Amino acid sequence: MSDVAKPAGRKYQSFAEFYPFYLSEHRDPTCRRLHFVGSALALVCLVLLVWTRNPWWLLAGLVAGYGFAWIGHFAFEKNQPASFKQPLYSFMGDWKMFWQILTGKIAF
Repeated sequence: MSDVAKPAGRKYQSFAEFYPFYLSEHRDPTCRRLHFVGSALALVCLVLLVWTRNPWWLLAGLVAGYGFAWIGHFAFEKNQPASFKQPLYSFMGDWKMFWQILTGKIAF
């Protein structure tokens, strides 16, 4: 992963510009694993939401996805989640990183 140092509070103009920064905020393997598990659980909750039509699965998916990620950042990465800085690009980054871990491009 690349070393990308950007000023605090910097707003990125494109996802392509943001993603290297996003990866630099996820260097710790435990943080990445927690992100992956949280995203996988969020997908399971999404399937259950559609299957059961129970809206509580939406809440469970949000808690799983963000809860696992934020634990990874605060306890292991020791940084502020990117979702606090640029929520949309961060959400997109979560799923791109999830796919890259799933396909072996990024180490689990």
